Amino acid sequence: MLVENFVVQSPNVTYSEESITSTYNYESTKLSRDEKGQWIVTPTSTEYQFRVDRRVPKLGVMLVGLGGNNGTSVMAGILANKHGITWMTKDGLRKPNYWGSLTQAATLRVGNYEGEEVFTPFRSLLPMADPNQFVLGGWDISSLNMAEAMERAKVLDFELQKQLVPYMKDIVPLPGIYDPAFIAANQEERADNCIKGSRQQQMETVRQQIRQFKENNAVDKVIILWTANTERYAQVAEGLNDTAENLMAAIAADEPEVSPSTLYATAAILEGVPFINGSPQNTFVPGLIELAVAHNVLIGGDDFKSGQTKMKSVLVDFLVGAGLKPTSIVSYNHLGNNDGMNLSAPQTFRSKEISKSNVVDDMVASNSLLYEPGEHPDHCIVIKYIPYVGDSKRAMDEYTSEIFLGGTNTIVMHNTCEDSLLAAPIILDLIILAELLTRIELKKDGEPAFHGFHPVAVLLSYLTKAPLVPQGTPVVNALAKQRAMLENILRACVGLPPENNMMMEFKC
Repeated sequence: MLVENFVVQSPNVTYSEESITSTYNYESTKLSRDEKGQWIVTPTSTEYQFRVDRRVPKLGVMLVGLGGNNGTSVMAGILANKHGITWMTKDGLRKPNYWGSLTQAATLRVGNYEGEEVFTPFRSLLPMADPNQFVLGGWDISSLNMAEAMERAKVLDFELQKQLVPYMKDIVPLPGIYDPAFIAANQEERADNCIKGSRQQQMETVRQQIRQFKENNAVDKVIILWTANTERYAQVAEGLNDTAENLMAAIAADEPEVSPSTLYATAAILEGVPFINGSPQNTFVPGLIELAVAHNVLIGGDDFKSGQTKMKSVLVDFLVGAGLKPTSIVSYNHLGNNDGMNLSAPQTFRSKEISKSNVVDDMVASNSLLYEPGEHPDHCIVIKYIPYVGDSKRAMDEYTSEIFLGGTNTIVMHNTCEDSLLAAPIILDLIILAELLTRIELKKDGEPAFHGFHPVAVLLSYLTKAPLVPQGTPVVNALAKQRAMLENILRACVGLPPENNMMMEFKC
């Protein structure tokens, strides 16, 4: 059973026109060791109060890479849903939807009513921004209007494209920052719409573009998301970008190791605008993270978790959790879109390889019965550019595990997916959830005042390959744990307990 509207009746929850306030007891464990080395596990309970602003703002969304496959797919999807556009294919009539989006197309369990499980849409748990109401804009180094860019991307059915052209032909991306030292040389011919000047001048131009976009569209809030080309890793060095002060000095000095994505993120932070990195490069150098914390501006990343890596974070968690020992993980991809073209350069591929490689680390570390200290599965990732397949990416994976009495088990998987149509709903989720997080405040028992979450948005981990976390915070890659973390914190905001799956009411 699906219910879209419900109110939590509890003395721990209060509703007003402007906010929801809840009191929540967070139960955990504290670990210590006695003088004999014996581990002591002590259950703990900490009271938190959550306060959620129920007023959803008029939201402006600025995409870096607006004219790319992802950007055009996001805009086309929003317009098709907003205007109810339908189109014919050889398989029949198609209707727009937001399938693939956690917030728009997934549900969560509320409870049981007379033996029937009751669920609610994820978006119904708390007031969230409606993607149909987004005000879209952004940057691209290509000057093609959005209708032309959509045609170039070759992602959508032609009949759908024809109906979207009137809505998209007059939208032209803002000039973007182009630095050929950070992306593949094969991108140069697209770069005819670029911001000129030094890094300081480019950053100031982006800041002005953000202010102008906000003013022109009368939006209450802006979220910026990078969905442009994967960059190579920038050098991280003492005196260059290790502190906020050094980063700002490096930008002023036009240091060549400050990447375009870091310039966009810096501009966003200085304008008080959340910034999400959807590619694998190290946009968030230490100085940029320090700057975000100092300005208390949300940042999140890195790299959209859409297909192959999402499967890996499920399958390896299952294998290790079942007491099997993955010893070899080999992942091969080929794709023919511009992302694949850019990744054909070794320096940009290395960024992607790093973000894909670390996704099993926490799962391996969780079971030292299987793995000796320092032991890790052999893990190889290959990406090849094959123009013919376009946006229809092929992924082939082989997982080999050691099993009982020296046996082996090999799982081989082939996945064909339309890359941008998996990524676009994730982009929407990142934007919607990032905006929501800026409206949630909390305080722990004993704290005098409400405050927001840490600016490094760990709660976006479910949607990213290489989750960005504050220093000292464990990185969680297992998909089910990431979803449970996000869902249970949002449940706490409305006074619901975490979903523990014990179902004790049916066991007595």
